[in-house]
Amino acid sequence: MDYTSAFAISAAGMAVERTRVDVSALNLANANTVLGADGSNYQPLRVVAQAAPLGLGQDTGLSAFSNRVDQGLETYELSQLSLPQVRTEPTGARPRMVYEPGHPLANDKGFVAYQGVDTATEMVTMMSALRAYEANVAAMNTARTLALKALDIGGQS
Repeated sequence: MDYTSAFAISAAGMAVERTRVDVSALNLANANTVLGADGSNYQPLRVVAQAAPLGLGQDTGLSAFSNRVDQGLETYELSQLSLPQVRTEPTGARPRMVYEPGHPLANDKGFVAYQGVDTATEMVTMMSALRAYEANVAAMNTARTLALKALDIGGQS
């Protein structure tokens, strides 16, 4: 039995979740900043993970799923595995205005434009990404244990 697809799936999942943690940490680090180093505001980011099916052409949706089921799990190769493609994009969140008339960067009404980062949402995102990362590590460890047990059983005969 080939365990490389199980390892590849877990590794891809860990890469996605690591990206989510990194972006969430970056957003939290910039939550209370006013201006960036170049004088512009920081734009909060979000992670978008999208499966890119390989070997199916333009077929998407339910028919793509049924095609994969028709192919069968035994004939499915790692090269045809649809691993997620990860990208980051700006959220487009508007800056939050805080009344601080003594701040040197306050506008004429006394408001300072901080980044539009919701710290509670970012913390929840970070915690869920950490839990998903741990689940992928557990799945990889289980696949590794199964592979080692199969080698033990095969070596004894």
